[in-house]
Amino acid sequence: MMNVPLLIPNMIERAETYFPKKEVVSRTSSGIQRFTYAQIGERTRRLSHALQKLGVEKGDRVATFGWNDHRHLEAYFAIPGLGAVLHTINIRLSPEHIIYIVDHAKDKVLLIDETLLPLIEKVKDELSSVQAFIVMSDNVLPETSLPNAYSYEQILEEADPSFQFRKDIDENANAGLCYTSATTGKPKGVMYSHRGIVLHSFALGLADTAALSEGDRMLPVVPMFHANAWGLPFAAVWYGTSQVLPGPQFTPKLLAELIQDEKVTITAGVPTIWLGLLKEMETGNYDTSSLRAVLCGGSAAPPSMIEAFERKYNVPFLHAYGMTETSPLVSVSTLKSYQDSLTSDEKMEIRSKQGLVVPGLEISVVGVNGEVEKNGEEMGELRIRGPWIADEYYYDERSKEAFKDGWLYTGDVATLDEEGNIKLVDRTKDLIKSGGEWISSVDLENALMAHEEVFESAVIAVPHPEWQERPLACVVLHDPSNSSVSKEELFDFLKPQFAKWWLPEDIVFLKEIPKTSVGKFLKRALRDELQEHYQA
Repeated sequence: MMNVPLLIPNMIERAETYFPKKEVVSRTSSGIQRFTYAQIGERTRRLSHALQKLGVEKGDRVATFGWNDHRHLEAYFAIPGLGAVLHTINIRLSPEHIIYIVDHAKDKVLLIDETLLPLIEKVKDELSSVQAFIVMSDNVLPETSLPNAYSYEQILEEADPSFQFRKDIDENANAGLCYTSATTGKPKGVMYSHRGIVLHSFALGLADTAALSEGDRMLPVVPMFHANAWGLPFAAVWYGTSQVLPGPQFTPKLLAELIQDEKVTITAGVPTIWLGLLKEMETGNYDTSSLRAVLCGGSAAPPSMIEAFERKYNVPFLHAYGMTETSPLVSVSTLKSYQDSLTSDEKMEIRSKQGLVVPGLEISVVGVNGEVEKNGEEMGELRIRGPWIADEYYYDERSKEAFKDGWLYTGDVATLDEEGNIKLVDRTKDLIKSGGEWISSVDLENALMAHEEVFESAVIAVPHPEWQERPLACVVLHDPSNSSVSKEELFDFLKPQFAKWWLPEDIVFLKEIPKTSVGKFLKRALRDELQEHYQA
């Protein structure tokens, strides 16, 4: 067989060659802009040349600090096209963490969206490795206190549109860098290789995963600064998929309008995004008939939400699982052909799990006595290995905690059923141990969110003098001002579904549940917020 390297530049070149007329719809601060892949390809070549003129060399880290738009997409290919490393920075991190990861990565150039300039200007004096700042703006360079600042559009105008991407790159060379959102401690860096990104893109096109194809119009709501927007922009360019990029500070209303107006066929995001969209769809009259799939990951999706999309709005819902360390696709919940005869409730039970591991990866669930039985009950920690799974953290001693014997130990507690479906039970740090038995906070959360008055729910462990820990449920209502639901009614709703010792010690009503920078429940902040409550 030919030993041909798998490289990211080949992906954009394919789009230029075979899909030059396909469209990228980009919402920026000044409105909707439209580009063809021929135009995106030329602009990407110009950006590569401009970065080279600024001194970027093979192996250098180039950071982005931006929203989901066409400039960010161009950076996805221009930076690896030089043999450099694309470092996407989470724009919602604290200033302390932004300083830490820029310094840790030793970023040479930083691309910043114009609307985010103030965040970088505040910390500019502590970004010692950065030699140039490129401001991504629709207009000329805005006024800024940043040194060595350049206008994105101006440097593109002065660059070579026929610039040739490097091909003398090892497919195992670093191509991307993303840091975890760090609910505790410092963020951890995860490096992605050219080979890993290309193989991951293959996986996104499989019929039993996202089935991404040329005919799709894809809306990535998951941020491009988080795990490469789940790898979707890379795969979409390669397949010639049209992209609809939602841009800065979008709202559920804006997403609903984009899906309707741009005839989006597939979209991807975390459960909190889809809860917000459902709420908007209930108040407005939107045509979402173009959607063939809503891809959901990041945390477990409540079955009630899956049912609402599928039964009320006839929108197929794809429940998936992954993490920053896995590029991120690991599994997708789909039915096997012989399960078509199951009842709708039986199908929903399967669909609400994280599903089957995708081809190319291996998984196992390990408990205190080794690999667990595939009975859907025995719990253990999920571990994963494969060609797009990280094998260490970037210059971080914490690698030895997660990477052992060729496996990534995820920190996720899971079960496997007889069909091999993964079901996440909890994070190891969030699992509740009461009287020597484990209680899943996720199962309790999903049950509460099935109540028609409940918008969101998070369950945390609280100390108990007799039972070690007990669950405490935190609930946000859809419309607190127009709801008479009581904690007693919610307890009655839970009682038929769980053993008595599983029931929460108490139910607390909150205005909102704190979330991480990527939309997951921030349970550490909840525990701090409710410390006095559960100590009492």
